[in-house]
Amino acid sequence: MIVHFDLDAFYASVAQRDDPSLRGIPLAISGRSRRAVVLTASYEARPFGVRSAMPLYRALELCPELTVVPPDFTRYRESSQRVFAIFVDGARAVEGLSLDEAFVDVPDETLDGAIAFAQRVRARIRDEVGLTASAGVARTKMVAKIASDMNKPDGLTVVPPGTEADFLAPLPVGRLWGIGPKTQPRLESAGISTIGDVAALDDARMYALFGRGGTFYRDLARGIDERDVDGSRERKSISTEETFEYDVRDEARILDLLRLQADELARDMQAKHLRGATVGIKIKRADFTITGKQTTLAVPTDDAGAILAASLWCWHRSGLAGVPIRLLGTRIASLTEEPQRELRLF
Repeated sequence: MIVHFDLDAFYASVAQRDDPSLRGIPLAISGRSRRAVVLTASYEARPFGVRSAMPLYRALELCPELTVVPPDFTRYRESSQRVFAIFVDGARAVEGLSLDEAFVDVPDETLDGAIAFAQRVRARIRDEVGLTASAGVARTKMVAKIASDMNKPDGLTVVPPGTEADFLAPLPVGRLWGIGPKTQPRLESAGISTIGDVAALDDARMYALFGRGGTFYRDLARGIDERDVDGSRERKSISTEETFEYDVRDEARILDLLRLQADELARDMQAKHLRGATVGIKIKRADFTITGKQTTLAVPTDDAGAILAASLWCWHRSGLAGVPIRLLGTRIASLTEEPQRELRLF
């Protein structure tokens, strides 16, 4: 049995936990620049139509009384670490998807055992961390993840073995893994509006709609998913980026930001005992076109100076000096926990 846990409105809930004056009011976590977007909206803000990834100006139009609080990633990481320590306690494997959600492989393979585990973990998160988590209990990963979203916030949804197809059948086809916003309208125009419609496809129509990957989607729609919880899953990269309030072409300001981003990434990796061998930058121009450049170090590093040197090399290779840009980011990948001798070569 698998349990998918998802912390409710994570960033907003952390803010409300730490500041009682924010409880019970419409709240958004966001920057305050002209181009800021909502990172998380509290459940009090959602009836107004405020949602994650919405431009902040639009959220304020929908909810003029919205309280806006800047993000505090140090607190989010600390809370996430405490929650994941609870996940690990008594689990066979934990596969983290982000700071606020994970799959957990439950040692007790009975349905009652999995339910008891989910209830125990949710109670500990509430009592020890001061947050709430919704959970889905099922035999497969996809069904457990969909189930955890059915009764938010602070809900528990159980899908007994053998009922997966019936549980999935009436849900919109967009809830099926791999069906994105571009594919969903195409399927709906072909008369496929629910997951049950996908499950009922014959081979010929399945191939016409999905190509060679059709069997995979049809199996998922029928509740068939043999993927295990992968407790060895490693974080592939760490990144940071900033959207400028106004387009920037001043190279001195750009280089200062690259320095700050290198320092931030180095602190993050040192705290996690990680080193990275690939450094890249992401540049979004005023016309929204995106340019990326990356380079590989001779030896993995967690040193801010080495990261900065590599990101500066990438910046000069981009050829965008003097071009107005709206976003700049730095990323380090090819992460390893193994200690290595430091060399500043790339």
